[in-house]
Amino acid sequence: MSLPVGWQLTASAFNLTPEVIRAERTAPDLALTLVERGVATGIEIELGQMWRGFPDPPHPDARAFRDRLAAAGGRVSIVGVSIDEFDRGRRRADAERRAFLEPQLRAAAAVGATGVRLPIGQAGAILDDLVPLLEELDLVLYEEAQGHETPTARPAAYDRIAQLDTPHVRLLLDISMLMPALPVTYLDRLERGGIRPDLLRRLRDEWRDPATQDAVVDLLRSGQVPGHVHTLFMNLLVRFGRARASDLASVLPLLGAVHLKFWDLDDADDRISDPLRDVGAALAATGFTGTLCSEWGGQEWLDDDPWEMTSRHLSLAAGALSDRHPSASLQRASTQ
Repeated sequence: MSLPVGWQLTASAFNLTPEVIRAERTAPDLALTLVERGVATGIEIELGQMWRGFPDPPHPDARAFRDRLAAAGGRVSIVGVSIDEFDRGRRRADAERRAFLEPQLRAAAAVGATGVRLPIGQAGAILDDLVPLLEELDLVLYEEAQGHETPTARPAAYDRIAQLDTPHVRLLLDISMLMPALPVTYLDRLERGGIRPDLLRRLRDEWRDPATQDAVVDLLRSGQVPGHVHTLFMNLLVRFGRARASDLASVLPLLGAVHLKFWDLDDADDRISDPLRDVGAALAATGFTGTLCSEWGGQEWLDDDPWEMTSRHLSLAAGALSDRHPSASLQRASTQ
C-alpha cells in the first residue's frame, strides 16, 4: 500500500542542528545534503539557523539556495519563522511584531517555500493583517501545535484558524501530541541522571495516566530534579503529549501539514508506529493533502548520525502511514 496522492514525506534541516553547531560546514550546505544524499526531495528549514541578518537575511542568498536545491532535485516546503516578542526588555507593539515577521515571510518566498511555520497562537492580534501579505506572497502560514497543546488546552487558538476560513492559514500538527509511551532512550537518560525510581516506573508504565503528570509537577516543585537533567526533565511538561488521534477529530479539517516528530528509533510496543498509523488513518479519512515532515527531537540527548536517523525514520513512517489502519489501542479507546 502506498501513500495517498497529495501526501509528501519531507525532512527537516533542524535534524542537522548538531552539525550546524560544529560549524564545519555552513547551514545551507548542510541542509542541501538532505537532498544530495537522497534522504528527501522536500525539506523544511529554520530561517534563523540558515543565514546571518535574521530576521531579514539577504534575498540573493535565499534565491541562490533555492537554485542549488532545484539543481539537486529538491525544494523547500516550509520555513520555520519566529517573532521576537521583546526588544531590549520592552515588549514589542503589534505593529513592531508584524514588522519583525514580514521580512521573514519575504525571505521564505525568495527561497521558494510554500509556507511558513509559527507556534499556534503566537501571531495573535496581527493574524488578520497578515492574510493579505500571505496572499501576495502565495504562502501558507502554518500554526504549529505540539506536546500538550491539544484543542481542549488551546480552544481559542484553534477556533481562530477556523474563523479565518482561508487556505493561507492552516494548522500544523506535531505528533509529539500523540505519544502512547515515552522514548526508551529518554527514560534511560533520566534514570542515569538520578530521577527517583518511583517516578521513573510511572513514566515507563503509566505515561497516559493524568496522575503521572501531577507526579512530574510535584517533583519539579520539590526541587529534587537534579540540575544536570533539569532541562531534559522539562520535556515532560512541554514537548511530550499524551493525547489520542480521536481527540483531534474536530480540528482535522483545518490541517495542512504534519510534523512526524520522533526521538529515537526504538519502536518497542509500537510506540513510534502507532501514532503514525493513527494519524495516517485519520488523514486518509478527511482527504488531507500536504507535507509530513520527519523531525528529530532526540538530538538533545543522542549523538547518532542525523542523516541515518532521518532516513530510517522516513522509511518506518512510510510503512506505518501506508498501513492506514488505526492502532489496536485507538480502536479500543474508540469502542470504549
